[in-house]
Amino acid sequence: MFQLKSVTRQFGKKTAVSSVTFDIPQGQMVGVIGRSGAGKSTLLRMINRLVDLSSGSIVYDGAEVSSLRGAALRNWQRDCAMIFQQFNLVPRLDVLTNVLLGRLNHRSTVLSILNMFTREERIMAIGALERLGIEQTALQPAGTLSGGQQQRVAIARALMQQPKVLLADEPIASLDPLNAKIVMDALRDINERDGITVITNLHTLDTARNYCERIIGMAHGRVVFDGQPKDLTAAAVAEIYGADTGIEESMTSTSINIPAAEPQEETASAGLKPLALAGI
Repeated sequence: MFQLKSVTRQFGKKTAVSSVTFDIPQGQMVGVIGRSGAGKSTLLRMINRLVDLSSGSIVYDGAEVSSLRGAALRNWQRDCAMIFQQFNLVPRLDVLTNVLLGRLNHRSTVLSILNMFTREERIMAIGALERLGIEQTALQPAGTLSGGQQQRVAIARALMQQPKVLLADEPIASLDPLNAKIVMDALRDINERDGITVITNLHTLDTARNYCERIIGMAHGRVVFDGQPKDLTAAAVAEIYGADTGIEESMTSTSINIPAAEPQEETASAGLKPLALAGI
């Protein structure tokens, strides 16, 4: 279980996150919503320890995450995988290698420097790509893929960490509606099939309602709503977004009424079997 206790982060005189307190049971899928600048990204970065807390504490499974240092901190960042809006792939490296980079925190420094991945790791990487439906892109440079495909590569890389928690910072903000659906379906599948806790920042209300069993609303660095999707009333939405008049949710919608499968681009490796792509 996650426990955030009076978590605060200040940048100079600006308070980005203020006295945030809540618990998240293992295996829950949580959506964090709010206006830009509400503190959503800073909150996730503090959980992953990319940003230090100014005060308060974060506890996971009895261990105080907010005080970890050195190897213990690296182990936490392995167990708490992070997916970013801008994918953070290495464009010139092929997709398979980008996915294998998710194993770096499981390996010795020497093996990492030599880029020596085992047969088992390559099989695992191909399996992750197959799960996301993009195994045929394994030998392409990551920079040649569409945005939706790159985000799925980033999810596959996160799966290679074998995480206990998956954080997604605006994972669909730069994607079209079809790719947004594919990515959110993948995150829900990981949550339900693997029992991994998923915490994701979202801009679209319908996405939060449809995919998350719990929604946390933030405004001015504070939590102003914490409940189930059915409890997200017009009044609650107005408090989260600071709107004097009602918000028309169709303005923030990613709803789409076409099949979820994404047409795949033809690639030079499309005819190869998955294990052949892994070089085994």
